[in-house]
Amino acid sequence: MDKPRALAAGALGRCPECGEGHLFEGFLKVAPRCEACGYDLAKADSGDGPAVFVILIGGFLSAFGALFTEVALDPPIWVLLVVWLPMTLIICLVLLRPMKGLMLAAQFSNKASEARHD
Repeated sequence: MDKPRALAAGALGRCPECGEGHLFEGFLKVAPRCEACGYDLAKADSGDGPAVFVILIGGFLSAFGALFTEVALDPPIWVLLVVWLPMTLIICLVLLRPMKGLMLAAQFSNKASEARHD
């Protein structure tokens, strides 16, 4: 599978090798092997990369949305808290799994595990 298709498969939670099997067992736990092609997914380690991107993207969207709401509508502070705190949580949870799949697919397509020196 070529890089763009591997990255798209990873973002969708599919095996970056074949695009068919599941990449995750649970919400964020990486499956040990692809059930479709048998590709070894156990060597995957995305580290903190997905969390950093989620914090940056989700934080920007939430802060911009809250600031826009404050300037455009001038609601009381409790309305901003009731709307934008849960929205921040939802945005981050929605982004976390695709971002981790994307980072894992990038790692597999660039053969980053072969560069380990331990």
